[in-house]
Amino acid sequence: MDTESLMIKDFPQDERPRERLMQSGPESLSNHELIAILLRTGTKDESVLQLSNRLLTKFDGLRLLKDASLSEITEVKGIGQAKAIQIMAAVEIGRRMTNLTFDERYSIRSPEDAANYVMNEMRFLSQEHFVCLYLNTKNQVLSKQTIFIGSLNASIVHPREVYKEAFRQSAASIICLHNHPSGDPTPSREDIDVTKRLTECGKIIGIDILDHIIIGEKKFVSLKEKGYI
Repeated sequence: MDTESLMIKDFPQDERPRERLMQSGPESLSNHELIAILLRTGTKDESVLQLSNRLLTKFDGLRLLKDASLSEITEVKGIGQAKAIQIMAAVEIGRRMTNLTFDERYSIRSPEDAANYVMNEMRFLSQEHFVCLYLNTKNQVLSKQTIFIGSLNASIVHPREVYKEAFRQSAASIICLHNHPSGDPTPSREDIDVTKRLTECGKIIGIDILDHIIIGEKKFVSLKEKGYI
């Protein structure tokens, strides 16, 4: 009996991921059920669902799996090169689909629009990244640039670096964003100081800082809404 037969035998019809996907759609499946569909088969000692669950446990769910290398994935017993390649291909497709809007002129009308533009990319970062969105007169994104990586400090995030790209892009305005790896987007004193310094420079130069948004774990804080801009 092959490993796929073992999986079918071990689980009732309504618990089989592929059948449930066809009946209720992919959104009805858990992460380990979706991974199980990619893996297709388990091993002689465990079902595909058990193998999938063990894989996700090793990588802290999808958080670390999205950046795992081929060798790291194949370290999991029961996952060979072919299965690992399937997983990596699926992750890359998801990444590219998430970034599709970067190839279009994305319009920003609210702090939520700006946060949504970078949320999936920035909320998992292990270090602070200071990012600027450069906008045209219609508030459409011309460019997205990472200006600085590391703990935010008013003396380090220099206005020159922020505005250099603005001149190059002939940007009308800028939205600054940075992430808090802790997941808590509450602004620090340094965040506020950086915002005030950049805003003052923008008034002199004639290129407005529209907002400074702090990205947390599926949540954000707009310093403009807080009254700091």
